[in-house]
Amino acid sequence: MQGEAEKLFHRGIKSVHAGDTLAALAFLEKAFRIDDSPAVCSYLAYCIAKERGQVAKAIALCEDAVKKDPSNAVHYLNLGRIYLIDRKKTAAVDAFREGLKHEMNPYIIDELHRLGLRKPPVIPFLKRSNPVNKYLGLFLSRLRLR
Repeated sequence: MQGEAEKLFHRGIKSVHAGDTLAALAFLEKAFRIDDSPAVCSYLAYCIAKERGQVAKAIALCEDAVKKDPSNAVHYLNLGRIYLIDRKKTAAVDAFREGLKHEMNPYIIDELHRLGLRKPPVIPFLKRSNPVNKYLGLFLSRLRLR
C-alpha cells in the first residue's frame, strides 16, 4: 500500500471500530482511489452496505477481496457482517466460520456470540420445539454432556 492510501485506510479502520461507518466510508473511498488492495475493498464493502444499503455491490466487492486474499479472516468478518445487513444469518455464520478456519479473530468470535448460535436438536428428526427434544437437551446440558 502507498503512504497516503495506508494512512487513509488506517483512519477508516479506526472509524469502523469506533462505530462511525460514515466517516470510515469517506476515508476508505479515498484510499480505494489510490490503492484497491483486498483489505481496502473488504472494509469499503462493509461501509457501502451499512451506509448506502448497496448490499449486492458490497457482496461482490467483498467476495473479490476474499478471492484475492483467501487467508485473511477480516474479509470473512466483513462479508459476514454484510450478510447480516442483508438478513441472511445462515450465510453470515458460514462466512464467520470460514474466517475462523484461517485465524481466531476476536471480532468474528464476538459476532458469533452476539448471534447466539444454538446447538442442533438432540433428536434431529424431531422439531426443536418438541418437548422430548427440549427437555432432553436441557437435561444433557445440566449434566454437561452437551
